[in-house]
Amino acid sequence: MKIAAAAYPLDYFADFAAYAAKLTTWVAEAAGQGAELLVFPEYGAMELGSLGGRAIAADLEACLHEVARWKPQVDALHKSLAAQHNLYILGASGPVFLPGANRPVNRATFYGPTGILGHQDKQIMTRFEREIWFVEPGQGLSLFDTPLGKIGVVICYDSEFPLLSRALVEAGAEILLAPSCTDSFRGFTRVRVGSMARALENQCVVVHSPTVGLCDFCPAVDENVGAAAIYGPPDAGFPDTGIFVQTPLNQPGWAYADISLDAIAEVRRNGGVLNHLHWDEQPARVATGVTRC
Repeated sequence: MKIAAAAYPLDYFADFAAYAAKLTTWVAEAAGQGAELLVFPEYGAMELGSLGGRAIAADLEACLHEVARWKPQVDALHKSLAAQHNLYILGASGPVFLPGANRPVNRATFYGPTGILGHQDKQIMTRFEREIWFVEPGQGLSLFDTPLGKIGVVICYDSEFPLLSRALVEAGAEILLAPSCTDSFRGFTRVRVGSMARALENQCVVVHSPTVGLCDFCPAVDENVGAAAIYGPPDAGFPDTGIFVQTPLNQPGWAYADISLDAIAEVRRNGGVLNHLHWDEQPARVATGVTRC
């Protein structure tokens, strides 16, 4: 299959039609290149805060609610595009207020040709999310069993914690999607290194989609640093660097790569190393503790 990861800029919109036109163009471009799975970044939905005007978009709390209120229209648009182009889309994540909840979760919704397949809420909050924005962690992980393969999602900071990805892989995941939103090169590097590590230790494909560029109207996402990339284990059947493709830093656009599920199965079965298979050897090695020398 061909996978497309977006390096996605945040824009100011006068109305929802302008946002719909942007998304339609992005999806059509990827579909035109033959992509079957499209991945948009964490907090890419925050550009919808502009629909409330600059004062709303500039207010951390008001912007959360403004973005959240457009979720039904966003869902309808993504469902239409996925059906029109017969492909799968991980939509840009954004705030969702669950019934009875005072604080939002950070939710990425997964769409297919037949509609919404489900969602993944971010599990572990960054300091900004937990100390300033008060975004709540989600409850539980989702595995999406699609004709393209078994897919899991680890949103930004989640990709830096190996047990989350491992739980998805042990449930059958062959591809992990890692949408991100980072405001510095070191933040981007943390997600990049985490994503590459998850690809190595689980012998799977990891798709990294970041926000890029400046956003002068929404202080929560005012600076965005990143490059879209698709990673695999640096082993037989994969690039020696572990990098299928990476876009230039901070430049909007798609990163495309052709991915083989057979190659994932083969490297797990007969790779130069067998990290995926040997994972379970770790507990016995640490059970007796650490000897201080």
